Amino acid sequence: MDLKERLITHLSQIVRDRDPYMASGGHFYVQEYIRQELEQWGSVEIHKFQVSGKTHHNLILNLPAKEARPQQFAPILIGSHYDAVPGSPGADDNATGVAVLLELARAFATQAPTHPVRLVAFDMEEYGLLGSAAYAAYLKEQQQPLRLMLSLEMLGYCDRTPNSQWYPPGLKYFYPNQGDFIALVGNLPTILDFRHLARFIRQAGIPCQCLPVPLRGVIVPQTRLSDHAPFWDQGYPALMVTDTAFLRNPHYH
Repeated sequence: MDLKERLITHLSQIVRDRDPYMASGGHFYVQEYIRQELEQWGSVEIHKFQVSGKTHHNLILNLPAKEARPQQFAPILIGSHYDAVPGSPGADDNATGVAVLLELARAFATQAPTHPVRLVAFDMEEYGLLGSAAYAAYLKEQQQPLRLMLSLEMLGYCDRTPNSQWYPPGLKYFYPNQGDFIALVGNLPTILDFRHLARFIRQAGIPCQCLPVPLRGVIVPQTRLSDHAPFWDQGYPALMVTDTAFLRNPHYH
């Protein structure tokens, strides 16, 4: 299968009701699908965290760098959440992000990157970024550095109609009104990183826009609505890769 076919296959397995409480069967199915897909490329670690007495799981795959120099290179963490809101199949939010995560595992396992890569499928994002918050706090407590954190948050919706793209107040004067681009939203330490990433995205023929966000995003709350935000709060360089969610997609969930 080519890349497009593999992405569609992932979506066919992930797109279903999978709220961890209201659709626990679907949630477990997707969790196991992700684990099995990641296990093709290495041992999958489970980061467990508690919410109201129930144990939840973040799934983690560590892939080595091209040259093993752990003292020189902190890992790049790439994450996406696999839960969905009750009553929704969660196609764009966030089956698309998980599908990309699984294909990045394939890519980095077959062609090792310069930095170690840590791929994380987060649970409980829809209940307040709980999985990513637990993991970011754990990394901080363990004093584990990160070169960069990227959150893959909704990557499947494109609308080239004029005025199809909305923005938080004030931003519409600086960005296009067509919802046909990928947005990179990062805290200030990531400015050079998202400039490089934007260049590669554009070279692939996809429009890309960048938004640097100071003060952990508190002045633009819409920029905090994904799993990068807990990493901002813990002081890590982090950015979100997104189709801008409800600012473009009328179906959202």
